Amino acid sequence: MDAFFASVEQASKPSLRGKAVVVGGLGPRGVVATASYEARVFGVHSAMPMAQARRLAPNAAYLVPRFALYRSISDQVMRLLRALSPLVEPLSLDEAFVDLEAGGTAWDERSARLAGAKLRADIRAGTALTGSVGLAASKMLAKIASEQAKPDGLVLIEPGTERALLAPLSVRTLPGVGPATGDHLRRAGIHTVEEIAEAGEDELVRLLGKAHGHALFAMALARDERPVVAERETKSVSVEDTYDVDIHDRVRVGTEVRRLADRCVRRLRAAGLSGRTIVLKVRRYDFSTLTRSETLRGPTDDPAVVREAAARLLDSVDTTGGVRLLGVGVSGLADYTQEDLFAQAAGAVADESPQEETDAAPAPEPEAPAERRWPAGHDVRHAGHGHGWVQGSGLGRVTVRFETPGSQPGRVKTFRVDDPALEPADPLPLVPRPPGEDEEDEEESATAGGGKRPRNR
Repeated sequence: MDAFFASVEQASKPSLRGKAVVVGGLGPRGVVATASYEARVFGVHSAMPMAQARRLAPNAAYLVPRFALYRSISDQVMRLLRALSPLVEPLSLDEAFVDLEAGGTAWDERSARLAGAKLRADIRAGTALTGSVGLAASKMLAKIASEQAKPDGLVLIEPGTERALLAPLSVRTLPGVGPATGDHLRRAGIHTVEEIAEAGEDELVRLLGKAHGHALFAMALARDERPVVAERETKSVSVEDTYDVDIHDRVRVGTEVRRLADRCVRRLRAAGLSGRTIVLKVRRYDFSTLTRSETLRGPTDDPAVVREAAARLLDSVDTTGGVRLLGVGVSGLADYTQEDLFAQAAGAVADESPQEETDAAPAPEPEAPAERRWPAGHDVRHAGHGHGWVQGSGLGRVTVRFETPGSQPGRVKTFRVDDPALEPADPLPLVPRPPGEDEEDEEESATAGGGKRPRNR
């Protein structure tokens, strides 16, 4: 998919189409997740510190990610891919390998081009977004072709032309060549794929070691035998937050861990799963990262059980000096829950060594209702003005642009952050669904679930 997160935001917000859009964490430690092609003109790219992006493109729209929407659109795209072949290997929300031969979809150059063209058309019709397709005889070459096809294109690497195509490309083009390996090769005078092939296998083994040297030499000769591996079963479910300012207050740390545990359980339940092992992740002020885990007698999706386990794990972690990141996860997944939740909580076996008992902290006072947060780019609904999205907030005010994916660019209005007429809202579909489709989806979901918990919508 092309600049996926940013393209979703442009498709859902008419006023941002053709404009520079940057999606990512907006705090002092935030990084860019995706930048639209209009923002890339200014040098903004993914993984860049957000502060640097703002200096390069001060007039861009800066938005907080809406991952639930991105996942739902990703699911649509992945369904289109699975209609082409049973062998689909997702790499992320917006990218996947597909073995067209395994699905009987393509067997020569012409049929591959037709399949790629139809896929691009289906993606545009179903999501209002564009995707780029790379077609080749191996995963490595298909990946390179898809990069050459961006944005909104299709590139096929014809059999017999692979070596000539690879020769002038940078060594960083090949899988497994990151900054460190690239610098190591550069110091040896190797800058292009052709120079890797000319150096010879023995020299690469001497420079990089046996496994890496053999693999890199083979790829430089356009040899890549890696199969497309169908999507693997989910191993764990987790959530984490990085904080703009280190948290020093131990009570606040505990509150954040409980909140993360509840979010993790919501995600667990949405997937129809439960788990036995609770994991706590803590990154301290000095960037040291600690993980603690506890395994229960049986799988659970009970928020109280997960909260209590995460709190016990936190007791074994020294947060003196401050905490910059917290995470809670659940692994050892299953599609059922343990009935005796009280027995689980009482009989949990910790993976860590027993800790000395300490005096229990007094129970905190009931928390006052938190002020509602209005993340930039997120959806809202106003009782009088309808659906819109947050342009920004601060000083007790929130500014909203009222528009929908199918409307003209909308008007802007400002409200108090506690205005009772303004509420968070679910994203609207980028492409309107035909009448009756919602009902069919719900019926299909209930049937597929075999009587399990209904899928969240």
